[in-house]
Order: sequence, then C-alpha cells, then structure tokens
Amino acid sequence: MRPSGRNLSDMRPISIETGVMRHAEGSCLIRCGGTEVLCSASIEDKAPSFLKGSGLGWVTAEYGMLPRATNTRNRREAAVGKQSGRTQEIQRLIGRSLRAGVDRRALGERQIVVDCDVLQADGGTRCASITGGWVALRLAVNKLMAAGIVTSDPIVEHVAAVSCGIYAGQPLLDLDYAEDSEAGTDGNFVMTGSARLIEVQMSAEGATFSRAEMGSLMDLADRGIAELVAAQKAALG
Repeated sequence: MRPSGRNLSDMRPISIETGVMRHAEGSCLIRCGGTEVLCSASIEDKAPSFLKGSGLGWVTAEYGMLPRATNTRNRREAAVGKQSGRTQEIQRLIGRSLRAGVDRRALGERQIVVDCDVLQADGGTRCASITGGWVALRLAVNKLMAAGIVTSDPIVEHVAAVSCGIYAGQPLLDLDYAEDSEAGTDGNFVMTGSARLIEVQMSAEGATFSRAEMGSLMDLADRGIAELVAAQKAALG
C-alpha cells in the first residue's frame, strides 16, 4: 500500500483554475494533491537579442518557491543573492519543455516568459509547473491571436509532465513527497498530448533499475499524461 493510500496507477486529484492573476496575459493555479503552483505568462514585444532578425520567437521560464512552501522555512533566494543550482535546473527544464510544443516562427520575434511560483510543495513541483505553465502559455497565445498579432497558432502540442518511481519494489505513478523521498528510483516524464517524449529524467536513488522497470514507469507516465492533458482541456473549456 502506498503511504498516500492510492492505487499504484492512481494520480493525485488535479485541478486547474484559470485567470487567477489580473495583469498577466495568461495565468492559472494548478493543484496536484498537496502541491500548488501559481503560473503566469507575460508577453514581451521583442525576442532576446540572440534571435534578432531571425524571425523566431522564444519561450522561457522562471521558477521559485515561497519560503514556507515546504515543512521547514527556506530563505528567499533574493535574500541569499543568487539562485540555487536546483532552481536554475528546473526553470531551464520548464523552458525547454514548453518550447517543444511551440512553432517559434509562427510566434514571431517576441518572447513569452512563464513564471512558476510554488505556493505549497508536496512532490512533483517541476511537473506541476510544466503542466500549469502550458495552460498559462496557451491563454497568453490566445490573446495574441484574438488581437490579430499572430495569425497562425504557434502552439502545436499540449505539453505536460508527471513523476513516476519505484517505491518498495513497486512502480508508482505521480509520487508525493513521502513516496518521492523514499523511492529507490525516481523519474520525471515530460510528454506531448500525442504521447511523444520531450524529456525523461531518471535516476537510481537507492537501487539500480532494469529496462523492464523503466518500461513499466513509462507505461504509467502515458496514463498520467493523458489525465493531465484532459485536465488542461477541461480548464480551457
């Protein structure tokens, strides 16, 4: 039995509430069990300097955690004066993942910045950030299209992410913190709505894993991504 009481292939309850920020071009609050992430997308009229004259747009991300998002207080990174390596790695992952679902030429020479702020952490914050970040991005692009600023939809795929792992010898879908902290193998799967892989992060935390075990985790990820994409569609109406 999982610490959460869920079946091995059960996701946590998912909810996505859109339009939660007044000024952002796109925003949502995503809840995956006890994990809550506020996602916003901001449109900037020009692309980064390295893309000047290319005709290509850019999607990037920033990620952060409130000090009491976890069971003990973490100092604000602004107070420390630098971002942790973990923060930098996660926000690069979010940016890479969201760009994989975007036709950057159709976006034109502009940038969309997706901010992901973790209000409460109970495992899977990077996955929730990617899934909710895509919804915020979708809403921002909708505004560009409604205004006639872009004429061809730059978003070509849904993008979502889910964690899977091996806990007490069993493959689990959508790990919460209690499961993640004790898992022998931990993985994050970023995929499109058509079940194409964007990125897989897997590591043997306490024990090595076999090819067959990796396959079983990928099967669970397929199931989880389908549920997350359904939640994205429901949130967008």
